[in-house]
Amino acid sequence: MLRTLIPYLLVAPPICYGLMTLVWGRRFFGRAPRESGHLPPVTILKPVKGVDAESFGNFASFCRQDYRVWQLVFATASADDPAVPVIERLMAEFPGVDIELVIDDRIYGPNYKVCNLINAFPRAKHDILIVCDSDIRVGPRYLREAAGPFSDPGVGLVTSLYRSPRVRNIPTALEAMGFTSEMIPNVMAALCLEGLTFALGASMAVSRRALAKIGGFEALVDYLADDYQLGNMVHRAGYRLELSGYFVESVMKRETLAGILSRQLRWARTMRASRPGGYLASGITQPVPAALLALLVSGFSAAGWTAASLLGLTRLICGLVFSRVFVRDGLYPRHLWLLPLRDLLAFSTWALSFFGNRVVWRSNVFRVLPGGKIREAGNAPQR
Repeated sequence: MLRTLIPYLLVAPPICYGLMTLVWGRRFFGRAPRESGHLPPVTILKPVKGVDAESFGNFASFCRQDYRVWQLVFATASADDPAVPVIERLMAEFPGVDIELVIDDRIYGPNYKVCNLINAFPRAKHDILIVCDSDIRVGPRYLREAAGPFSDPGVGLVTSLYRSPRVRNIPTALEAMGFTSEMIPNVMAALCLEGLTFALGASMAVSRRALAKIGGFEALVDYLADDYQLGNMVHRAGYRLELSGYFVESVMKRETLAGILSRQLRWARTMRASRPGGYLASGITQPVPAALLALLVSGFSAAGWTAASLLGLTRLICGLVFSRVFVRDGLYPRHLWLLPLRDLLAFSTWALSFFGNRVVWRSNVFRVLPGGKIREAGNAPQR
């Protein structure tokens, strides 16, 4: 009897976790929309290096906001950056929008994105600052949703969920599925179990007062996961973090599987260094090792196959519900057949993250140190 029960006990943690994320997701996404009417002036800081897929369309989406007063500040390290002509075209086509371009190559630490933010910050005119990645596209209500919660003075930061409904090949589908099947369920779990203590880098709105209290952007320049650190520092400074239910879109270009694996491994090693205990414990929610162990300890018996099948069915249901009901990205059921490969990729990067601390970011090689700080490794930095 014990041999029959063990396979089910092994798959119980990821099954229970998956089912609970459905409950937590329903609780979050089932909330009634809130309209505060609070429309404070906003400055959007957008660090850029090179061009992404549909860069002009991404940038233009920030110029078509249903909002009263906002400023858009781009920051790059070089006048020769390919993004500069795109930004100049944007300024010509949207003369009514307050757009500035800062070109400054000063370096303050190994995180060059944060260096751009430090260089752009003196040009910010307003007290609500939004940091948004260059590959992000938003709808016209984005600023209303991001700035509204600041009507409560206890809120120091508002971050947004992101999705990628448009995928260009199988590798990008695998990455987009990670947002839907792993990242967002994990955020729901964190939100319900411990409250929000971190930010998501796709979109982070922070008050000038909260940013000053943590030491400004300079406090982030030695960290790779500047988004996690910004949210966590603001949280520890005594401010409340809010998660917006308004999705932004991460616009992907065609990728190779090697490129996706490198980026996933960078994220994994960064999170392992930033939250070592929680990251290690997250292994019990991984479906691949649980299914394999259930089969192995049962000697590939009927009980083992049944337990593994129950886990697989749970993963399919959770993926479908998050994709179709909560995230609404259209990835499932079209790409549902890739879910086992997505789970294998997630487990591989989780396991590999414990073997080494080198990561590649924007063609530069870094060594991730305990606590999430980084140090340059290899060739001279490319700014």
